[in-house]
Amino acid sequence: MKRILPLLTGLALLLSGCGRADLSVLNPQGPVAQKQYDLIKISISIMALVVVVVFAICIYVLIRYRRRPGDKTIPKQVEGNHTLEIIWTVVPLLLLLILGVPTIQTVFGLAKDYSHDKNAIHVKVTSRLYWWEFEYTDYGITTAQQLVVPSNKKIAFELASGDVKHSFWIPSIGGKLDTNPGLTNRMYLEFPKEGIYRGKCAELCGPSHALMDFKAQSVSPASFDRWVAAMKAPAVMPADAHIAETFRSKCLSCHAIGDQGTNGAPNLTGVGGRETVGSILYNDVSPGAAEDNFRKWITDPQKVKPGTTMPSAADNQLTPDEINGLAKYLAGYKLNY
Repeated sequence: MKRILPLLTGLALLLSGCGRADLSVLNPQGPVAQKQYDLIKISISIMALVVVVVFAICIYVLIRYRRRPGDKTIPKQVEGNHTLEIIWTVVPLLLLLILGVPTIQTVFGLAKDYSHDKNAIHVKVTSRLYWWEFEYTDYGITTAQQLVVPSNKKIAFELASGDVKHSFWIPSIGGKLDTNPGLTNRMYLEFPKEGIYRGKCAELCGPSHALMDFKAQSVSPASFDRWVAAMKAPAVMPADAHIAETFRSKCLSCHAIGDQGTNGAPNLTGVGGRETVGSILYNDVSPGAAEDNFRKWITDPQKVKPGTTMPSAADNQLTPDEINGLAKYLAGYKLNY
C-alpha cells in the first residue's frame, strides 16, 4: 500500500494537467454541447453508483463471510433464491432505462437535419491535409481556417473530405462528426455567445493531425452581414507593383483572394485578421507577430506543419525581399466587421 499510494498520487497529478479549457467537453458553451454534457453526467453518475454498490457488497461479503479459524462448516447456499435473482435482473434493467431514454432522445434530437431550413446558415465544410475550407452556399463565398457565424442561429453543416478521413470537432460547442471522401455527413450547431472557439481534427489523418486546428468565431448578426459584404468586396492587392505581380504569379495559382485566383488552397481574403497563420501560429502574442508568422510560413511551411502541400519559398524561388513584402501585405489584409 505504501508503494501504491505515491504512484496513484503521481498519476492523479499527471492526469489533472491534461487538456485545456477551450478544448474541453466539460466546459459547454452551446446548447448542443450542454445536452452532450448532461448525458456524460448521467452516465458517469450511474456507473459510479454501480461501482460503489458493487464494491460495498464485495467488501461486506469478504468481511462478513470470511472463513474463521477452526470453522470447517460450509456456508449457507443461496442458489435458486428468486428474490436475489429478481433484484439483480431488474436493477440493471432500470439503470439501462434511466440511461437509455435520455440518450435516445438526445441522439435523435441532435441528428435533426436543418439543411433545408431557410432560417439556418448553411456551411459546407471540406477537410484537407491539413486545413479546413468553409463554403457559405447561400452567400457564394468561401473562406478557410476561421469559421465566422452569427450568434443564436442554427448552423447547418455539410461535412466532406477532399482527401483522407478527418473529423470535425468544436469541443465547447458540440460535435464530433467524421468527414469522409465521397460521402456527405450533416450536423447542426448553435453559438449562443459571441466569441472565438477552438476546433480540431479528431481523426488521425497524418503527421500534422495534431496541428490541424481551426477557429470558429461567433459574431452578432449585424457583424456577420458586414463580414459577408467584406468577403464579397473586390480583392485588395499589394500596393507595391512587384509584390503584386509576385503574388499573382506565385500565390494566386493555388489560393484565391476576393474575386481573383482559385480555391485549390486556403482562401486568403482577410487573412491578416485571422487568429492564426497555418492554424497554429498565433498572431496576438506580440506586436508584429502576424507578419513574423507569415514570414515563417512562406519561408518553410514544412517546418511549421510537416506534410502540408504548401511549397516553400525556395520551391517558389522567392527572394528575401519578396518574402518580406508578401508577409507584410498578408498581415495587413484585414476585414472590418
